[in-house]
Amino acid sequence: MVNFSFWDSKRKKVRFKQAGRGGIGTVMRDKKIKAIVAKIAGMENNANNVADLNAILERGRKYSKTMKDLDDSQNQMKKKGTANIVNVMSDYDLLPTHNFKFGSHKDAFKIHSDILRDKYFTLGINDGCWFGCAMQCSKGVDEFVVKTGPYKGTRVLVDGPEYETAAGLGANMGIFDYEAIIECNFYCDTYGICTITWGTIVAFIMECFENGIINKEITGGLDLHFGAINDSLELLHQLARGEGFGKIAGQGVRKLKQHFVEKYGADEKFLNDIGMENKGLEYSQYVSKESLAQQGGYAMTNKGPQHDEAWLIFMDMVNNQIPTFEQKAEALHYFPMFRTWFGLMGLCKIVWNDIVPADNKFTAEPHKIPEHVDNYVAVYNGVTGGNIDKHEMIRQSERVYNFQRIFNIRRGFGLRKHDAQPYRAAGPVTNEEYESRSERYDKQLMEIVGIDIEGKSTAEKNSILRKFREDQYEKLLDAVYERRGWTKNGVPKIEHLKDLGMDLPELIEVVAPLQ
Repeated sequence: MVNFSFWDSKRKKVRFKQAGRGGIGTVMRDKKIKAIVAKIAGMENNANNVADLNAILERGRKYSKTMKDLDDSQNQMKKKGTANIVNVMSDYDLLPTHNFKFGSHKDAFKIHSDILRDKYFTLGINDGCWFGCAMQCSKGVDEFVVKTGPYKGTRVLVDGPEYETAAGLGANMGIFDYEAIIECNFYCDTYGICTITWGTIVAFIMECFENGIINKEITGGLDLHFGAINDSLELLHQLARGEGFGKIAGQGVRKLKQHFVEKYGADEKFLNDIGMENKGLEYSQYVSKESLAQQGGYAMTNKGPQHDEAWLIFMDMVNNQIPTFEQKAEALHYFPMFRTWFGLMGLCKIVWNDIVPADNKFTAEPHKIPEHVDNYVAVYNGVTGGNIDKHEMIRQSERVYNFQRIFNIRRGFGLRKHDAQPYRAAGPVTNEEYESRSERYDKQLMEIVGIDIEGKSTAEKNSILRKFREDQYEKLLDAVYERRGWTKNGVPKIEHLKDLGMDLPELIEVVAPLQ
């Protein structure tokens, strides 16, 4: 993690944000960089001397009007921030609950986004996370009284919570209480801990606790069942102090699985099924069971399962816009490349798709939000003086994305086996999970798999469903690799690298033996 501390000139307070899940904190640590300090006397609207300021201003005015006219009726980003979708995800059975076991809960209404808007978030303040933002989805809880830990009794400013934080520190841990979520949010920020990662780690620990894999003797007296607010906060404080079971928890899901198997004789297969990590990174907070495309959008990523490469659940599961393997593969080519471009240019993705133009549904590719894609192209050309189009935008990212893949291969990762997913990301691991949605799964077995379920036990049906879903995922890998110009083992082909102008000797040296 990297902690950004800055002066909020509107609130007249120091506040901080976090950047994590991409390894930047590790890079700084390995380079022995403890801090980067920046100070600027003031901001102007052309501080970087762009090539065509008028072109950029024209797009800015148009987009600002879209935000002003449509935000309140679409997502209320200005009032709720990204947390606006907490209740939406619950309604669609996509809110991770009890370590991604379920997608909703009877108490989910207790963390409805309206509660943040009406009770916690400070409204009526220009609260963007960068100068001049039209969306202003960054939110804050002012004068929050901390109840535990070293800041107990102190009034603090808490950044967020964002959706991922509310879901991860809330429903996924079985906690439906914003006081507890905001408290945990504050301490994760203060200690420099990713809220997404921590929520998934603790949810995994809680399921292990409830299954008897670990107990209070092992946790040092902590009762870590789902919904354990006080003990889960104490676990966080232990981690920050580097002591007790918190020190073990802080190693992450991958090492916890190994630790529980070696130390306590846990069932390795079961832990691999429920341990929501891929490439060592904990899953971000969406249930992907009913979206094959999103399963790929998580596990095929270069750095692990986070949704900044591809969030395809609604396209795939709700709107059925990409029903075939070829269409899913096209989406899993385009969107990771498009979203990679945001990072390359230092641009925000939220202004692309969280509020869309009123006529977007009438466009040829509404899922891409073409007007906003064109905005990005215009801004790039306006800043640089270049003349790229939307296709060159994707190729810019392809060059980097393939380089990243080969970098991973060089470091011992990046092959097909590393794109494997925990089964819980694909379907019900336990009979309890199956039976919680038995009507859905029975119907799928009969209508999609073509199985006569009469007389079959839950375990038998679950086994059949698992074989089908695992086979579907393997077919998805084949389709995506082909679309991306990779071998069946996930290695970029030399001819594809040549086409991109990325056939550099250092890259060819890595991939040539694997063709």
